[in-house]
Amino acid sequence: MAHSYNDDLRLAHVLADNADNLSMDRFGSIDLQVSTKPDMTYVTESDEAVEATIRRTLKSARTRDIVLGEEQGEEEGTSGPGGRRWIIDPIDGTANFVRGVPVWATLIALEEDGEIVAGCVSAPALGRRWWASKGTGAYTGKSLMSSREIRVSRVTELENASLSYASLGGWDAIGKAEAFAALLRRCWRTRAYGDFFSYMLLAEGAVDIAAEPELKVWDMAALDIIVREAGGTFTSLAGQPGPWGDNALATNSRLHDAAMAYVGHFPDPAPREMSPAEPSWEVEPTPAAPDNVRSFDFTREPSEDLP
Repeated sequence: MAHSYNDDLRLAHVLADNADNLSMDRFGSIDLQVSTKPDMTYVTESDEAVEATIRRTLKSARTRDIVLGEEQGEEEGTSGPGGRRWIIDPIDGTANFVRGVPVWATLIALEEDGEIVAGCVSAPALGRRWWASKGTGAYTGKSLMSSREIRVSRVTELENASLSYASLGGWDAIGKAEAFAALLRRCWRTRAYGDFFSYMLLAEGAVDIAAEPELKVWDMAALDIIVREAGGTFTSLAGQPGPWGDNALATNSRLHDAAMAYVGHFPDPAPREMSPAEPSWEVEPTPAAPDNVRSFDFTREPSEDLP
């Protein structure tokens, strides 16, 4: 029988409830204290308070587990290195939080033996929450008892695909600005929903592709398991499964190879020649049929297709 992570998922919801209360209490405050880290990203008193309270609860409820958080780094449990590790981003979308934009969330994930096995994403200002655990599917709702299952879309062509991203910055730094722009032109619809929200919309089947050129493991861990359990694929731009690279490409699985042909990033010391399989960045979207009528299939994967 497969191992159950139900107790861990229930705990993740408790952690998210506590995080929501703390973060919402300060969201929109005119006296919010904001500083920058060495990498010039924002950190607020709420980031620090949320992570601290999650750590306190885990220290009591999961004494043996390791905890890795964006603000305070990694702390070993009583079991020592290896085994189980909680990965926390107290507020993903801090810039939005600071400016009063409601698109931010607390990301909570559990890693076991190198695999993300449970995750919870809670966006209290949106009134939304998403979660998943290994082998049980992905869900959204207000609680474990009030939820619905979510599945990725069935879109199979880039010309019919909706792509979401966080920003255009960062693609140039990895030498993929032109390629990413070409992918944007190829897709039917592009929007910068940003941060966690791109990936949760993908898991719900509202978006078909999400990609970012620069990320950390705490930005991705909870998103990875939710996307995969919804039937999608989550890799680095080099094709490495899971949240272990420095960037991310997530799709409804059907579009992964096509998107990777544009933004796949395999850095090496020597210039890499384009293979015949890779698209030319000058290629424009395929013209519409002469009668200007196109067929779209925006249905989600049926739940019986769960792995």
